[in-house]
Amino acid sequence: MDTQFTMTQDFYKQRLTDSGLQMVIPQEDARVEVHRIIYEELCQGQLLDSSREYYQRIIEQLADAGCEGAILGCTEIGMLIKQADSPIPVFDTTAIHARAAVRFLVDKAVG
Repeated sequence: MDTQFTMTQDFYKQRLTDSGLQMVIPQEDARVEVHRIIYEELCQGQLLDSSREYYQRIIEQLADAGCEGAILGCTEIGMLIKQADSPIPVFDTTAIHARAAVRFLVDKAVG
């Protein structure tokens, strides 16, 4: 899940396809609401239980459709959704990038 723009652009689709994965995005009405929650709530520091529940429903629908994981592609979503909130693995891109940056810096310092 990500902003409306990012979910519908080819960036993720191409990268995932190149990796042998298939991308499934929520239906348009869900994309609009996910986008709204990001900008009108999360970017404003609001963490609402109703929005968490909405994201959980979307993830559950994707899982029911056969998705094996959910990408939290916007930096703010990780504030709202944790692994415990999902029936399938979630991939918080903010945490993934942070771990990669630390590994890079440690490798530079050691090597």
